[in-house]
Amino acid sequence: MKGLTISIDTGGTFTDVVVADENKNFTIGKALTSHDRVFLGVHKALASVAKKLDTSVANLLRKTQLVIYGTTHATNAIVTQRTAKTAFLTTAGFPDILVMREGGKFDPHDFSREFPRPYISRRNTFEIDERVTSTGLVYKSLERSHVNDVIHKLREGSFEACAICLIWSTVNNVHEKQLGEWLGDALPDLAITLSHQLNPILREYRRASSTAIDASVKPAMQKHLLDLQDDFRKKGFEGQLLVSSSNGGCMDVEAASKRPIHTVRSGPAMAPVAGKACAELERCKGPIVVVDTGGTTFDVSLIVDGDISITTETWIGERFTGHMLGLPAVDARSVGSGGGSIAWIDDGGLLRIGPQSAGARPGPACYGTGGDLPTVTDAAVVLGYIDPNYFLAGEMKLDRGAALKAVSGLANQLKVSVSEAAFSILTVSNESMINAIKDMTVREGVDPTEAVIVAGGGAAGLGIITIAKELGCKTVIIPRSASVLSASGMQYSDIQYEHATMLPMRSSKFSHARVNQALDTLDLELTDFSDRLSSKGFSSASISYRVDAKYAAQVWDIPIKLPFQRFQSSESVDELVELFHANHQRVFNITDRSSSVEFTNWIGTVTVKIPKTETRIRKTDVKSENFQRPAYFDPNETLNTQVLRGENFSVGTNIRGPAIIEEPTTTIVLPPKASLTLSESANYVVQFSSS
Repeated sequence: MKGLTISIDTGGTFTDVVVADENKNFTIGKALTSHDRVFLGVHKALASVAKKLDTSVANLLRKTQLVIYGTTHATNAIVTQRTAKTAFLTTAGFPDILVMREGGKFDPHDFSREFPRPYISRRNTFEIDERVTSTGLVYKSLERSHVNDVIHKLREGSFEACAICLIWSTVNNVHEKQLGEWLGDALPDLAITLSHQLNPILREYRRASSTAIDASVKPAMQKHLLDLQDDFRKKGFEGQLLVSSSNGGCMDVEAASKRPIHTVRSGPAMAPVAGKACAELERCKGPIVVVDTGGTTFDVSLIVDGDISITTETWIGERFTGHMLGLPAVDARSVGSGGGSIAWIDDGGLLRIGPQSAGARPGPACYGTGGDLPTVTDAAVVLGYIDPNYFLAGEMKLDRGAALKAVSGLANQLKVSVSEAAFSILTVSNESMINAIKDMTVREGVDPTEAVIVAGGGAAGLGIITIAKELGCKTVIIPRSASVLSASGMQYSDIQYEHATMLPMRSSKFSHARVNQALDTLDLELTDFSDRLSSKGFSSASISYRVDAKYAAQVWDIPIKLPFQRFQSSESVDELVELFHANHQRVFNITDRSSSVEFTNWIGTVTVKIPKTETRIRKTDVKSENFQRPAYFDPNETLNTQVLRGENFSVGTNIRGPAIIEEPTTTIVLPPKASLTLSESANYVVQFSSS
């Protein structure tokens, strides 16, 4: 496949675009996100790229063979509660699956907080009079007259979507399939999700939650993706459109439309893909922490032994009080400390940062688009880190006076100078990021001092070096494409599709035949997906497996990769058990070899390779003079700081702090006692010294 590859990441504030040509050059474009019609922001970002390449957007798209699109559309719909009106259908006697959840609570003695609301309210929950046993026997048959009554209520209630999750449908799906068919015939415009098709796992709440989320975003996401595809076609694009997914891969539009839950939190999932590629290019050893600082959030993910950390406990919102995705996804933790995060004073007089964000509209005060509250970006402008005349390489002028005014209001509340207030904003923001990194690493049994940090996002360079020094990390990698880390991650991703099957099995009574049969069943679903893609020119496919495992007395499990395709003998089981012990030791620092290991959900992944490129920023002949300006590295004193443009760097260039390095789409603040070198792979590598 020849031609250009375009990757797009639409965030809450900016839309990022990376265009890779056949010579492996990256050209970056950025524009404010347009939430009403997303293609408007995409087109502006593409226009920025086209200008740099001295061409038009139409010509750019005609030469493009592949577009990979990542979006926060589904996530934003869930967070803002703008999803479709959705009904939840479940077995009679089990209407509170979404209400009771899994019973988790941070503080069991805190009764001041209200019990969280279910994703779908009880009044929109309908009990279906049927029952299948845990062995798959039909205990009570599904009656058409009863279902007709439910259909009437759904029609009268003007429901747009329906989530169907019946008890033990993972063992025998006959009732769930029949119910879906009857509803589909009677209500053809109703978006329906069946739990046994989407997420056939053992845990009832997780299966129900994922089914409910998928159904609720299906009408909006199907329209969103079809509109986007139509907009691209009208502009002359004739290649393939793929959509990034939450497991770090991507899907074709058809698959994403059928299962739009896989687009939820897909943006943060791409950052570790890029981070892994950067670390491999720099030949880094040991664990890798990937951070992505955007306009709204700071996302942290982890790579251990070359594997991106995957979790089935992804929450939309706070843990326990939010809503669980319930599907395997890249483990990315988020805190509200992005460039647009708003600084405010709580009732106790303490300075807080986020989670509220100024977003793209009204934006930080310095944007001049209506915002008047102090943000992290405003503080960086006040401290002299960001040049108001070189934001986005001068394409967007910032208003330093507006930033000063916004931060001054906060300074008056704190009764400190403006510079102290601005410095405090960045300090508090950095502290929340430090805690997020500690939480991510320590919980996974990783010492943060032994990790390499790969930093991305438009606001990454403002504080990440200070953060790394505080954590005791020895190396920080900041790609020249850092501001579009998630979008560039799509350039390294493959098409991935996952399917699961439930088969509880203990190591002490392991049946090779039954497990191999379950894996064969997974293969049928996976090969059907890859065969469909092969007709579109994607033919290089491979299948891998993992299993959720735990000790027999445990409640929670951890994912284990299968090191083989099928179980051939007892030695195969022993090998898998040893892998579980090793992973349990890493995560919990303990093993229990006297206990049997229980395997529950078996997951298959088909990976279809797409052509890869390298991170190599397009060179420019434009040279600019290096200069100096005052900047604060102390709350009360400025230093005359050297300011260098990234375009002036050559491979091997070494700079010692204090310094500010300006790239067209990001700024790197290099504090004293830190040095930075541009590597052969177009990455800024930061080291620390004691003197």
